[in-house]
Amino acid sequence: MFEIRRVLTHVEDIFHEFGPPPAHPLRRGTLAAVMKNPFAGRYEPEIQHAMELLKPIGVTLAGQLLAAMAVPHAAIEGYGKGAIIGAAGELEHGALWHVPGGYAMRELLEKNGVPTNAIVPSAKKVGAPSTALDVPMTHVNASYVRSHFDAIEVRVPGAPAADEIVYILAMSTGQRVHARVGGLAKEAIAGKDGLR
Repeated sequence: MFEIRRVLTHVEDIFHEFGPPPAHPLRRGTLAAVMKNPFAGRYEPEIQHAMELLKPIGVTLAGQLLAAMAVPHAAIEGYGKGAIIGAAGELEHGALWHVPGGYAMRELLEKNGVPTNAIVPSAKKVGAPSTALDVPMTHVNASYVRSHFDAIEVRVPGAPAADEIVYILAMSTGQRVHARVGGLAKEAIAGKDGLR
């Protein structure tokens, strides 16, 4: 039902942002899968069943992203997800990614000892080919960790076409370089409710 047409993987290392170089560069990665939108061009009242079909795809893509980032599971401190829907689709087609995308990353990390109590933040929009999306990211275990509030821009050249949808996963290895605006520190996470 969801035919994968292209996969674009992006990994970046941030070594410097004006102040002193960090002890370790921040690595951030995204994976954008361009798929055929099976609901394009019409209104389909019942679409929730499609999430089940997307779950194994999410698991596979999460593993591919982590492999591309080439870091241990325990190094992942931030995550996020998103969707760009082609013009013949609607926002709700992007919302299908909430469970398959979010839980895929959580399952991958939790199986390897990384607590992931925080909800996976998300953004979505309907757009033309090459539309960019700022995908939000937060700490994997506590949404109130202010140092990890971040976003990463994702754009697939030429996609999505009108009958396509781009499903996106994002991960990072830490806080913003030189984060210094206070708030809950990652060392103080209680991890009970996904917030603090």
